[in-house]
Amino acid sequence: MDMGRESRWEKDAMTVEIMFALVTACMLAAMVFGVLLVPALVVGVDEPAGKVLLKAGAVLGAAAGVWRVARVLLRFDARRRQGR
Repeated sequence: MDMGRESRWEKDAMTVEIMFALVTACMLAAMVFGVLLVPALVVGVDEPAGKVLLKAGAVLGAAAGVWRVARVLLRFDARRRQGR
């Protein structure tokens, strides 16, 4: 096999890692949003404080999801480069 090309096993491992990153990122984003959704529901979603909590939950949830994807994929790349 050509040393410059990835093997089928390496491509499959990369696909699994990408899916793991996306699934865990969605779960983390949902949990972060949910943590801020509960107080928004208690305060009232129509109130200004409730709207702020919903927007903050959406922004923080998205940021947490992006952070999770980047962290998982960078860690996978570092391990791949070390030959593990």
